[in-house]
Amino acid sequence: MLPYWRLSAYYFFYFGFVGAFSPYFALYLQAASLTATEIALLMSLMQLMRVLAPNMWSWLAERLAMRVAIVRLSALMSLVGFSGFFMTTEFAGLFAAMALMAFFWSAALPLIEGLAFSHLGAEGHRYGSIRAWGSVGFIVAVLALGQALDHVAIESVLWVTAAILAGVLACSFAIPESVPSQIARAAPSLRDTLRRPEVRALFGACFLMSAAHGAFYVFYSIYLVDEGYGKALVGWMWTLGVVAEIIVFMLMPRITRRFSLRGILLFSFACAVLRFALIGWGAGSLPVLLFAQVLHGATFGAYHAAAIAVVNLWFCGRLQSRGQALYGSISFGAGGMLGGLLSGYTWDAVGPEWTFTLGSVFALAGLVWLVRGWPAPRAGEATSS
Repeated sequence: MLPYWRLSAYYFFYFGFVGAFSPYFALYLQAASLTATEIALLMSLMQLMRVLAPNMWSWLAERLAMRVAIVRLSALMSLVGFSGFFMTTEFAGLFAAMALMAFFWSAALPLIEGLAFSHLGAEGHRYGSIRAWGSVGFIVAVLALGQALDHVAIESVLWVTAAILAGVLACSFAIPESVPSQIARAAPSLRDTLRRPEVRALFGACFLMSAAHGAFYVFYSIYLVDEGYGKALVGWMWTLGVVAEIIVFMLMPRITRRFSLRGILLFSFACAVLRFALIGWGAGSLPVLLFAQVLHGATFGAYHAAAIAVVNLWFCGRLQSRGQALYGSISFGAGGMLGGLLSGYTWDAVGPEWTFTLGSVFALAGLVWLVRGWPAPRAGEATSS
């Protein structure tokens, strides 16, 4: 029986953490008198650990057949690591706490994605309805905290985020392991799969898509506040983007019946080129920013749903968790780290306008790589493209 609500609850709290942490923790660091470079370095540790850790954890989970146990360990140690932020505002201490939290936090998502698809089986089209609860959790956290921060101290970010991490830990103990036969099917070797040109094109393009989002995830909230927008509006702007994301997740079964996964990805990259240029040069216009946030439904919602579906098709059977880990490491990990670190240097050097323009350039490069490395499917290949 599909553990729909248990998986949904985990996603709700997991991305609720992201909703509290990503938009507002940089503001907390700024209030602690850290420089833009120090903020970028700390926030980029999340991406760095997503490069290093997921493949190790997924390999261990595959060898020991202990995916759920590692998810629970991840939740516990993430909370332990986050507790370090209560103890210091010195860069070295914050760096150590972030590194510990990020190392364990990065273990969970590829394993949860693999577990979700294992439980779904032939009902893989229902993934979007489960994952949408993560987006709901993000909205609840970002909107509630954004409203609260206009009235309470920025240090409240720490307490709210820690409480959400406790919720992740509780939910992790409700998730059942998948049936062994569902994860032990015969599959091509990892090396043979990675030799396919379309696989390399997808991972390369995903790397660039995450790099394109680097400045957005690190500096978007700071950017809006510096432009004179209130923290409550910042929360609403993040919420708008995630509402668009939820709508796309819910519509994905219909969208995939009409368009190929490759076509959805190409459209998402084209939207990213436009979106980050609009954010960079249109911050003085609220309607422009609103439209740019609606595009989040394409640049993350449609992009992620299509990419993860392709990875699930290409990395089947025993490679399922490894494929999801590679996707996360290369895209959100390496790509996000590159985008975040570069934004820290360019923010002060050339300004936010050109920093977000660099994001558009990354998205354009990813679009070109995907077009050239993954040709349009021939007749009979639509189900995998």
